[in-house]
Amino acid sequence: MTETDKRARTAGAVYLLVSLPAFFSMMYVPSRLIVHADILGTVDRAAAYEGLLRWGVGVELLAYAAWTLVPLTLYRLFAEVDRGLARAMLILGLMTTPIVFVADAAELTSLSLLHDARLAAALPAGQLKALAGFGLRFHGEAFVAAEVFWGAWLFPFAALVWRSSFLPKFLAVLLAIGGVGWLVESMTTVLAPASVAAVDTFTSLATGAGELPIIFWLLLVGARPASRPQRSEPASASART
Repeated sequence: MTETDKRARTAGAVYLLVSLPAFFSMMYVPSRLIVHADILGTVDRAAAYEGLLRWGVGVELLAYAAWTLVPLTLYRLFAEVDRGLARAMLILGLMTTPIVFVADAAELTSLSLLHDARLAAALPAGQLKALAGFGLRFHGEAFVAAEVFWGAWLFPFAALVWRSSFLPKFLAVLLAIGGVGWLVESMTTVLAPASVAAVDTFTSLATGAGELPIIFWLLLVGARPASRPQRSEPASASART
């Protein structure tokens, strides 16, 4: 096993392990707590299932602290391919962590508001619930901003895969499609929120198909150097024989 192959498999393993908690914090917890188009109803449900929300926040914080290892391990893998592109991938990939941390702080603030006795005495219950709803809504909107970087970092990543001699080019194409998917989802939410449902099928397929294949390729296949064509024997050498 070559050093490049070791780095590829390490990157794939880290990528997979760090991605697993996202299914709990970003899919299961919201599905249990969010009341569609009713932020006050969401606040009520968050208060009723506070333990689940706290677990979601805790897992998300740990997952995104660990996420920093993914761009770093990929940087080690691709630095010799193109150091400039590798730096761009690293920086863009790390940008999501502070955004998610701020978003989670807003959710924790919402919970603390609901338990603050002095605020409860000073404000009507409806206003206090509205303040808590602002924190929960802020979390969701911050993730819309994070989606820009979830998409943007895939483009230098795709370019590095394309230029490398040890990974197939179809993975680069899928990564670029995934990047487009994230950007379409984010910009549709910002510019045409009524159309989010119309593009949801495309964005879900694009983002899923963009990253999952390379995770498993890096982990299971690793880095396979491109086969070099055999040199033909010089005519003078064949003549001597």
